Amino acid sequence: MRILHAVRSDAFAGVESHVARLARAQADAGDEVLVVGGDPTRMGPAVGPRVRTTPASTVTQVLAAVRRWAPAADVVHAHMTAAEIACAAALLGVSTPLVVTRHFARDRGNNLASTLAAAGAAQRVDAQIAISHYVSRAIAGTSFVIHPGVDSTSTTRTAGERDRVVLLAQRLELEKEGDVALRSFARSGVADHGWRLHVAGDGAERPRLTALAHQLGIGESTCFLGHRSDVASLMERASVLLAPCSIEGLGLTVLESMASALPVLAVGAGGHLETVGSVADAALHPPGDVERAADLLVRLTSDAFLRDAYAARLQRAQRARFTPAHQARETASVYAAVV
Repeated sequence: MRILHAVRSDAFAGVESHVARLARAQADAGDEVLVVGGDPTRMGPAVGPRVRTTPASTVTQVLAAVRRWAPAADVVHAHMTAAEIACAAALLGVSTPLVVTRHFARDRGNNLASTLAAAGAAQRVDAQIAISHYVSRAIAGTSFVIHPGVDSTSTTRTAGERDRVVLLAQRLELEKEGDVALRSFARSGVADHGWRLHVAGDGAERPRLTALAHQLGIGESTCFLGHRSDVASLMERASVLLAPCSIEGLGLTVLESMASALPVLAVGAGGHLETVGSVADAALHPPGDVERAADLLVRLTSDAFLRDAYAARLQRAQRARFTPAHQARETASVYAAVV
């Protein structure tokens, strides 16, 4: 099948990584794939040599690229509202089906103009995919739920081979609830036993969170690492990942942690219920419940055997249900229904 993916972006974050993994898996399955958009210096290496890429950082550029390539494609697959609008406009008078993936549990558009444009574009959509049941329930229209996949790892570090580090790896924005992670770490008291909190990521909340760490008395045991391109290496060395965002659509960082057998302490809400929550005795706490999160952190950090057993369950779940190959097969079924 000839597939055209489109995302209006010159960055390479969660959505772009999602597109890259899916495109690579589709190419591995024998499809011809073109990706429009994403940071060209990172998208190319991420998709591999069998996938063609072309940059598109504006709606106009996406529209032009899709208009050029869509007639030769069997399906166009748009990601995010801006790309949906551009693809719908580019496909006027063209019979190529349009499939969209909804990555967030909210309505399309962030202002009146984009909301109206997105509503018009939605009329051209032939099938809608949601990355989780949580997202599917939050958006309008019928969705096929297909969980994203991440690459499985071939090696696993045991608890004894890891550092006494609790990792928070996410954008430092208000909706990500990083303050819950800091308050939980402080309340747990594990810093008194040699544990450190490493915060990988940047954003508008960094100054406030830095000040909060000092207010909570964990300034000396908390290290703000800023934006990191080596999060996978950080995961290999850390002993616990914190995932406090209660509105996460699914959470690629959580899936990557599961793949690397890194225990995850997550909020029991959003997409986390479908990833971490899919295993027995998952370390989940109610939204905003710092006390419960702290108790779970104490339990995990004080028992290496518990961490290893929990990590193994998470890794088995990732390998069974959250791989790019599985995602590509499920996506192919959606394509087949509209082509």
